[in-house]
This record gives sequence, structure tokens and C-alpha cells, in this order.
Amino acid sequence: MNEEIAKILKMVEESKLTADEAQELIESLKDKNAQLVESTAANSNEDIMEKMLRIKVNSHEGDNVNVKLPVKFIKIMLKTVGKIPISDSVEGMENIDLNLISEAIDNGLSGKIVDVKSADGDIVEVSIE
Repeated sequence: MNEEIAKILKMVEESKLTADEAQELIESLKDKNAQLVESTAANSNEDIMEKMLRIKVNSHEGDNVNVKLPVKFIKIMLKTVGKIPISDSVEGMENIDLNLISEAIDNGLSGKIVDVKSADGDIVEVSIE
């Protein structure tokens, strides 16, 4: 956008545009840029909402969890209930930070967001795929 503004200012300097015309063009560029930013953010949000949240827990005591839930469902559950409908009694699940998951979703993060391997042999993985 800076190049375009520089060209507009150059045209004013060369008397090809008036100051008012230049101002209108610059405002038009800013509006176009703002619309582009909004459109990109909306597309990013739509893309993340089509993904799946995967939670995998393997505890040394034999408890195993392997869950895939749509991100859209997770967002609704976190807004209404404040938690994901997975049993907290499974070892390793009590340490999953739902606020972190929600922030990752809001920021459009994909891939592994939690990867913990404890000294006892517990493995907890949370990813957005």
C-alpha cells in the first residue's frame, strides 16, 4: 500500500492530481486494505472451524483415550458448558488446559498444541488437524 500512496503523492507533485483527489484515492486504498484484512480473518476462522481437535492420552496405568471432535463442537461446548465432554477421571486429562485449547482455536493454530510425556510413562497429545 505504501507504493500506491507514493505514486499518488508523486502525481500530486506533478500536478496530475489535486490534493482532494489524492485524499480520496488514499482513503479508498485504506478501505480496500481493511476489507482485505477482514476477509482474510473470516476465511481463517472458517478454515479452523472445519478442523478436528484430537486428544490422545495413554497412561502408564492402562487408561487410553483417543478422541477426535470437530472444532466447531468444541467451541460451542466451551462457550456453553465451559468444558469438553470427556471424563476427567482418566489420568492425564486433568492437566489439559481448556483455555489454551480455546486460544489456539481462536488464533487459528493447527498442529500439535500439547505433547507431554511424563516420567511415569503417561503420554498426552492434543492437536488440531
